[in-house]
Amino acid sequence: LEILVTILNMNDNSPVFKQTNLTKVVPEDTKVNATIVAREDLSASDADLDIIFYELTTIVAGTDGYFAIKGVNNPEIYLQKTLDYEKFNLTTLVLYARDRPVGSTDTTNTATTTINIFIEEVDTKPPWFLPCTFINTDKSICISSPYTGRVNLSEMSTEPLILEPGPIYAIDPDYTLNEKIVYSIVGGDTDKVFSVDADTGNLTMNKLATSPDSYLLQVMATQVNNIQKYSIASVKIKVISKSNHAPYFESRIYNGTVFVGLAPRSFVFQAGDLSSPLMIKAVDDDFLNV
Repeated sequence: LEILVTILNMNDNSPVFKQTNLTKVVPEDTKVNATIVAREDLSASDADLDIIFYELTTIVAGTDGYFAIKGVNNPEIYLQKTLDYEKFNLTTLVLYARDRPVGSTDTTNTATTTINIFIEEVDTKPPWFLPCTFINTDKSICISSPYTGRVNLSEMSTEPLILEPGPIYAIDPDYTLNEKIVYSIVGGDTDKVFSVDADTGNLTMNKLATSPDSYLLQVMATQVNNIQKYSIASVKIKVISKSNHAPYFESRIYNGTVFVGLAPRSFVFQAGDLSSPLMIKAVDDDFLNV
């Protein structure tokens, strides 16, 4: 008697990951398309020798779309979109391994592994002069307005100059790194009339301003740890003649004549001279030729 026995491979085993929980630290300047977790670290095995189908999801709101797998049968995780530490600094991914395609009506066995991603802040941004205005919705670029101030002609000031909208000040927008910033004048001051304190940004005078022309200084803020991380701000200094005299009117009393029924904005005439409009004039002895 010959008995032929055929053993059928039942789908009674679930896929198995080598690890059910992984942690990766990813620098925020990682290039798009770079591998984050290698295929061999994520490939699942199946005792039934079934083809494994993978699906990657994220469970942290606002972090979807940054990471993806290479294919439905290739679980290698790569970076799909540029990272920004200020947007988020950690996320959690869940990788599913199934022995049937998604949507299959056949009995499907599933395994999962969790990947914790920590974003490491990197020195990616140059200094920002304050105050500044964001010009994009994700607040990654902030543009400052020029600083303005004034000095008196041929007069030395020993105190830091008062500027608008405030003193020269820059920050490192990579906030957790907060690298030290130093200041220097890199243009607009060929006569070395001004100097800027490297540490505080205070602008002071080295000598008299002997020309009535304005100065348009270029002040640079540089990170000490990387001179290639810098920003330039404009500082306009007006040179004015000092006012030693208060303005005054040529006459203490002005007398005029108007007519009843005149339309608005009609002339007021000098009292006693109806052919001459009334003129009120003030003078300033600091400007005798004006």
